[in-house]
Amino acid sequence: MKNKTNEGTAEQLSGAEILIRLLERQGIEVLAGIPGGASLPMYDALAVSSIRHVLCRHEQAGGFIAQGMARSTGKPAVCFATSGPGATNLLTAIADAKLDSIPIICITGQVPKHLIGTDAFQEVGIFNMSLPVVKHSYLVQSARELLTVVPEAFRIASSGRPGPILIDIPKDVQNEKIVVYDWPEPGSASVNATPADEAISAAARMMDQAQKPIFYLGGGIIHSGGAEYARALATKCDLPTTMTLMALGALPVRDERSLGMLGMHAAPFTNRALEECDLLIAAGARFDDRATGKIAEFCPHAKVIHMDIDSGELGKLRHPTVAVRGDVAKALKALTERVRSCQRAEWHERIAFLRAEGPLELPGLDNVFKPYGLIEQVAEAIPEYSFITTDVGQHQMWVAQRFPFKRPRQWLTSGGLGTMGFGLPAAIGAALAHPQSTVVCFSGDGSFFDEQSGVSDFGGGKS
Repeated sequence: MKNKTNEGTAEQLSGAEILIRLLERQGIEVLAGIPGGASLPMYDALAVSSIRHVLCRHEQAGGFIAQGMARSTGKPAVCFATSGPGATNLLTAIADAKLDSIPIICITGQVPKHLIGTDAFQEVGIFNMSLPVVKHSYLVQSARELLTVVPEAFRIASSGRPGPILIDIPKDVQNEKIVVYDWPEPGSASVNATPADEAISAAARMMDQAQKPIFYLGGGIIHSGGAEYARALATKCDLPTTMTLMALGALPVRDERSLGMLGMHAAPFTNRALEECDLLIAAGARFDDRATGKIAEFCPHAKVIHMDIDSGELGKLRHPTVAVRGDVAKALKALTERVRSCQRAEWHERIAFLRAEGPLELPGLDNVFKPYGLIEQVAEAIPEYSFITTDVGQHQMWVAQRFPFKRPRQWLTSGGLGTMGFGLPAAIGAALAHPQSTVVCFSGDGSFFDEQSGVSDFGGGKS
C-alpha cells in the first residue's frame, strides 16, 4: 500500500520487506544462504528483490561465501540462515570472520518473540551464543527497529577494526507491517582515529636512530588500505619487511626488501634476522603465537613501535616502546612524511648472508607433480589480476611460502581460526564479487570433500 502524506510517499511494508529494501539501499547485489521455517518471510521478500540469492548446502559455506566477497572487496557482505541449527551452523564462519577481522552481516531467522525461551521447535538463543565471536549482535524487537539496526550494523562492521555482525530477527517481526515514511541513509564506515602527533614524532626518532630495523606487517595493513603507505615507508627508509600470513601481498613477496612470512612456517633466515634486529616496526599486527613463537624470546634485542586501530592490541602480548593508536594507513602516511630517507646497505648485506645460510627449502620446485612445482606453474599460468584461496593445512602453508602475491586482497585464507572447508566457498564468493577474474582454490587434507563446502548456483567468474 502506498499513499501520499505531508512527509512524502508512505509505504506499508512488512519487517522482511523493510530488511530487503535496506539491503538493496546498502548496495548488496548478492547474498548466500539456506531458507528455513523461521526465515521464510525474508525469502518471500527476497524473491521479488533485485538481490541475487546463492543457495548453499550448508550455512557455514554461506558464511564463507560472504567472507570471499568481503575479503576480496573490503566491503561488508551478507548471508542468511534460519533459526536453531541453521544459526548454529553459521557460528563457525562468524568466529572465523571475527579472528581475521572480516566485515560480514549474518542475518538469521528466529522463532516468534512469544516463543523465545520456551524450547520451541528450532529455537536456540543465538544472540547469547554469538556474543564471544561477533563484533556486535542484535535481537530485533520490532519491524521499525530494523530501520536503525541494519544501517548501524553496516557502520559497525566496517568501522575501526572490521568484524562480523549478527542480526537475529523473530518471525513475527518479519511479518509485522508498519508504515515507512522516510528511509535512513545507508550505513558506512566512521572516520577512523588520527594517530597522536607525539607518538608519530617519537616513532620517527626511533626509526632515524635504528641501525637494524625490520618492518613487520599484519592483516591490519590490508583492512586499512594502507599497503601503498607501507611500501612508501619501506622504500624511503630501506626497510627489510616481513609479513604475517594475513598480510601477504601488502608488499610484493618477491620485492627486494621482502623477507617473506615470519614465524613457524617462515624461512630460517627471516626469523634469524628478527633475532638480530634493534627496532621492530609493527603495523596492524597482533603478535600472534604462530608468528612470534615464545613471545618473551621474540626479537629479544629490539625496541618496538606498535601501530594499531585497536587499543586492546597495544601492549596485550608485547609491551611497545612507542604505541601508535589509530588508523594504520594514516599512521604510516604521517610517519613517511616525518622520517629521514636513508639506505641500509650493511644491514641488507647481513640479511643476504643469513638468507644464503638459511634459505627456505623448496623441494620439487621444478617438478609440476610436487606441491611447490605445481604452485609455481599455476602462478605462471594465470592472469596477473587473479585471486587465490586455500583450505587449511599443509597445502595452505606451501602456497603462502611460494605463491608470488603482488597486491592486497589477492590472498584469501582462514588465518586465526584455521577452518577446513573454507577454500571453495570463499573462492565462489570472490568469483561472485569479481565475475571477470580468475579465482584459484588450492585444497588438500580432505578440505575439498568437506560437505560444508557444498554449494549450488555459484554463477559468474572463472573458478
